[in-house]
Amino acid sequence: MMIGICTAILSAAALYWAQSILAPVAFALFLIALVWPIQALFRRVLPGGLAMLITVLLAMVAVVGLGLVVAWAFGSVAQWVVGNSSQIQLLYLRKLEWLDAHGIGAAPLVSDLFSSRWLVRVAQEVTSQLHGLVSFTVVTVVFLVLGLMEVSIVDRQLARMPGRVGPTLRLAAIETGSKLRVYMIVRTVMSVVTGVAVWAFARLMGLELAAEWGMIAFVLNYIPFIGPLVATLFPTVFAILQFESWQTAVVVFLCLNVIQSVSGSYIEPLLAGKRLAISPFMVLLSVFLGAFLWGVPGAFIGVPALIAALTLCRHFSGARWVANLLSGQDAPAPGDSQPETQLSPL
Repeated sequence: MMIGICTAILSAAALYWAQSILAPVAFALFLIALVWPIQALFRRVLPGGLAMLITVLLAMVAVVGLGLVVAWAFGSVAQWVVGNSSQIQLLYLRKLEWLDAHGIGAAPLVSDLFSSRWLVRVAQEVTSQLHGLVSFTVVTVVFLVLGLMEVSIVDRQLARMPGRVGPTLRLAAIETGSKLRVYMIVRTVMSVVTGVAVWAFARLMGLELAAEWGMIAFVLNYIPFIGPLVATLFPTVFAILQFESWQTAVVVFLCLNVIQSVSGSYIEPLLAGKRLAISPFMVLLSVFLGAFLWGVPGAFIGVPALIAALTLCRHFSGARWVANLLSGQDAPAPGDSQPETQLSPL
């Protein structure tokens, strides 16, 4: 047990320090699992190089589109804050006066937290993150192109390996790709539903920037737990600034939590079914562990990495108990008696 604990700690340290290399590789493998069937379909009617180019362009359009949506939504919120800075300053002074009237001297603390130096540090951190995101995207695209060129070769090599390890790894990879595609389809459907519900509620409440809040909820819903929490807190704070009423902010917070709970805890499990059965405890752990190791990209890739790891464990008898233990189900997963053998690469 101690050897296992030490191995886990050293592995986490290696993942943390090798983030600049391993994070793009992980995202490239994830994207390969998602887009490989599309490339396989294009290759039936187009040359291999052209099929790969079209597939990569489609993947880049989807990723860049999500990034532009996030930039537009948060940019609109920032413009509103700048345009209403005088109103925000007046609300800020009123709250400080209320705190002073109740014997709470918060002015020195707030002034230290929100000083000009703090704003400079925030601006520098945002600039650094944007530069890092650009380089991360470039490296990921390079790995994606190279990986798509070798998927068929690796598939044939695994199938020809002697013994059971190679074919078992091949079946595990095929099933992992299938599960990841189901996961992203379910996530996308639920993100659309959540975004539309948040937009409709914001319009009903008279909250400004309703479309922006819907888009933010749509994009952040791809990150379990953390994303919906952020998508709930931002409109709540905005409601305080717009309505200057904590009662309205509480109503906004509670209603948005109801929307997120219904979509994430009820509808999404119905869509995913038992095929993606994972312990909620492990989902939350994978999100926070991924965020701790790799930041926002790690929070996004945490659940897909967990799905891949559990699928791999299920295909090896010595580690199948791990998949059963972390599945969140009382009964063994279907097919535990023997790995699936009728899967195709598509």
